[in-house]
Amino acid sequence: MHRTGTALASALIVLTASLTFAVAAAAAGEKAAVTTEVRRIPSAGKTGQAYRLIYTVNVPVEQFWKFKTDFGGEFLLTNRYILSSRLVSRRRNVYITETRYVDAPDAVFRWQTTIYPSAHRMNYRLLNPKECGQKFNRGTIQMSTESGKTRVEHSTYFDFFGATIWAHFPGPGGMVGFLRYTADWERETIERLKHQYFP
Repeated sequence: MHRTGTALASALIVLTASLTFAVAAAAAGEKAAVTTEVRRIPSAGKTGQAYRLIYTVNVPVEQFWKFKTDFGGEFLLTNRYILSSRLVSRRRNVYITETRYVDAPDAVFRWQTTIYPSAHRMNYRLLNPKECGQKFNRGTIQMSTESGKTRVEHSTYFDFFGATIWAHFPGPGGMVGFLRYTADWERETIERLKHQYFP
């Protein structure tokens, strides 16, 4: 009986270890399946900076599209850079939103976003750049299917005092750190809320 119990315990230990390894390997594979890439691209004019953020998200494109176009979602306030955000108006496929950010708490950024559902594309621009200490800020977000996941290409053109320094500044306080945080936050948030955005 003692030998039988010992053998059973040993078998359970081996089984548990195997399962733990399998789960860890699966998690590692899932993590490796998503990517984030930041590219510097030519600016739109003689001044300003520009980037292209390319990343993948582990949900189908139709599901992620619903998430990205929920401009009045309360989940936006879980982004550590956002103080407040509200949907002001919608006319057909054009949305107006107002957002306040941690690094400029007294400014209200008024954004116009035009969406193209059949193409999974949105164009946006800042309507009141001078009030927000900027010369211009505009861009596009293009979503597509990639192996059952969503591939996002987010291109932005902007100019403000200190834009060049911010674009080259290393670490969390710089542009690359901000963009990588944004991609990670979107992945974590859609994973947590994906039951609300069935395609």
